[in-house]
Amino acid sequence: MKAAPRPCSIADTLSLVGEKYALLVLREVSLGVHRFDRIARNTGAPRDILTARLKRLVEAGILERVPYSERPQRFEYRATAAGEELQPVLLTLMAWGDRHLNENDRPVVLEHDCGEILSPRVVCAHCGGEADRPSLRAHVRAPGWTTSGPYEA
Repeated sequence: MKAAPRPCSIADTLSLVGEKYALLVLREVSLGVHRFDRIARNTGAPRDILTARLKRLVEAGILERVPYSERPQRFEYRATAAGEELQPVLLTLMAWGDRHLNENDRPVVLEHDCGEILSPRVVCAHCGGEADRPSLRAHVRAPGWTTSGPYEA
């Protein structure tokens, strides 16, 4: 019998948004693209797969369908509050890609309200310190698990 994987919020989140086209849909919506045909064009997703991803994101409460035409009835997709909270994930993925894959030719840059090109950082909401690997300590709360894996029987 296969052992159960580690209980983890990352795994739970990936079950909703961890597929390529799901993340690209979120990118498009965050860039202001809300209609199916434009999302399909900009992501390159096959229509059937895009339909399935949009349905899943709506069911999960990450996106909502908003009518923009009654005759014929047409909908566009908007981020919910939960969807908006994924923006930092997209920004840090983009920053990683800019540093490690597209260092000399960044395909998109985002300008902050201050006028500078955005360089996202993850910081502690309490002290403002950078949340880099040396500053973090894991405290496993899942029953039967340690940082190295499950308790040995």
